[in-house]
Amino acid sequence: MNINFEALVQSLGDGVVISDANGIITYWNPSAERIFGFSAQEALGASLDLIIPERLRQRHNEGYDHSMQTGTTQYGDKLLTVPAIHQSGRPLSIAFTVSMIFGPDGKVVGVAAIIRDDTSRFNEQRMLRKRIAELEAHSN
Repeated sequence: MNINFEALVQSLGDGVVISDANGIITYWNPSAERIFGFSAQEALGASLDLIIPERLRQRHNEGYDHSMQTGTTQYGDKLLTVPAIHQSGRPLSIAFTVSMIFGPDGKVVGVAAIIRDDTSRFNEQRMLRKRIAELEAHSN
């Protein structure tokens, strides 16, 4: 079977974002456009700060730099859920996995992330937790 991986990644329902060792976006598929609101033209060449809430940027950048220096990530194959930001400024909750990308010399050259918009589920769970807390408060 001959698979065209570019066509596959372009058609995925999940966002695919690849960034270089400096945190500059080098790949942005159509689903990333849908999730974050930025076109590929706007995202390519921009810092990942584009989608990271300002209050989290320093911590993210420190962790990213550490991963680039060590060639490892503490998250491995874990599904991460974190806040993000849409082009409109609207907050998002995204779930994603990351994979380190290595060059021929074995050094880290970037990171690939497979991203899903998890905002609706996150908001539903928050409302349910709030409702449970209200019900527990009334039962005491």
